[in-house]
Amino acid sequence: QVQLVEAGGGLVQAGGSLTLSCAASGIIFSIRTMAWYRQAPGKQRELVAGITSGTRTSYADSVKGRFTISRDNAKNTVYLQMNSLKPEDTAVYYCNVHSVDFTRTYAYWGQGTQVTVSS
Repeated sequence: QVQLVEAGGGLVQAGGSLTLSCAASGIIFSIRTMAWYRQAPGKQRELVAGITSGTRTSYADSVKGRFTISRDNAKNTVYLQMNSLKPEDTAVYYCNVHSVDFTRTYAYWGQGTQVTVSS
């Protein structure tokens, strides 16, 4: 019953912007790390950006200065603002959420949303 609902993907021209969102529902435990991954055809899934419960952020070198990850804990939502998009950003983007209870850590994945950047 836990769901991560992604939205915001689509087709955009190079230099354009998109904002992805991922809203978690049905999660009753405390959310810790939230992150965005992406996977292009024939390539390994890679970490794009991550954010901790303390709002510390990290980014892949390829997106530094262009992408911004943020979170709204009250809404259990993580965002990825993508500016100055390049064709090489084309991929399926997946959100990832880690939560904890008293005894264990849980990991959840979104279904993925396609981002296509045309040149």
